[in-house]
Amino acid sequence: MVVAEQVAKRWGSTPALTSATFTIGRGITGLLGANGAGKTTLLTLILGLHRPDGGRLRVLGADPVQAGPAVRARIGYAPEHDALPPDVAAHDVVRHIAEIHGLPGRVATARASDSLYEVGLGEERFRPVGTMSTGQRQRVKLAQAIVHDPALVLLDEPTNGLDPVQRDQMLALIRHVGHDLGLDVILSSHLLDEVERVSDAVVIIEQGHATVGGRMEELRNAGNTELVVSIDDPAGGAVLVSALERRRVAAADTGQGTVVVALAEDAVFDAVRDEVAAAGLGVRAMKVRTRSLEEVFLAGQMSAAR
Repeated sequence: MVVAEQVAKRWGSTPALTSATFTIGRGITGLLGANGAGKTTLLTLILGLHRPDGGRLRVLGADPVQAGPAVRARIGYAPEHDALPPDVAAHDVVRHIAEIHGLPGRVATARASDSLYEVGLGEERFRPVGTMSTGQRQRVKLAQAIVHDPALVLLDEPTNGLDPVQRDQMLALIRHVGHDLGLDVILSSHLLDEVERVSDAVVIIEQGHATVGGRMEELRNAGNTELVVSIDDPAGGAVLVSALERRRVAAADTGQGTVVVALAEDAVFDAVRDEVAAAGLGVRAMKVRTRSLEEVFLAGQMSAAR
């Protein structure tokens, strides 16, 4: 969907992006970074609203600067800030955006209603936007971003200003858009937990660099070196550790029947299986320890610092 190679952008003397390189594929991709990291700048480059100062950017197979109108016609965009006209009904706002994207009037009218129903505003669709709550206005922005069935949806801080309940509801809607409706989404956010909850992949921006990028499952599993074995009998932990150490497999009994085994090589799995069976131990669970997105994020920061 998006390929960036050494993309750079400056605003005057201030660098916003510096040699950002990453690839964004299908599904929901979280664009994660602190405020001021360059996320919104990157979205404007994807939209072709600004020209990179260096590097190469491809969006939906095209250069967004050279083919700006064609690229934007295939993108839905919900900006961070609320710029909706307060005295216009939500349905009219969404219908107007559909018409801008080339849908005929009658089709645009029907699609506007459909989109507002999808985001839970079917009964409220004829209310003026100015009479709506912050959560409802965010839903209107989401509806207008998906009304024309875009190839790519850009959401810039879509939970901004929402309370915890509204935030959960918005994240559920984003999952619905990406997984049920099948639209590819880039979710820009500074909130690590919301990116982790809804994203299939992530690109982490730190001080203008893309420090980490990839599918969420791959990032969580990358660099994992420990196998956690939970045993029914707490006393069995010491038995298993002793047996593994005789086979020169490093392991530690953390108590309560939990043993952490170093995964130096694939043969460790066979060793654990054999020693558990030989000792007659009951195993509740055995799994490779995965990293949280926070650990991935911190690792990216350390890499950027080096």
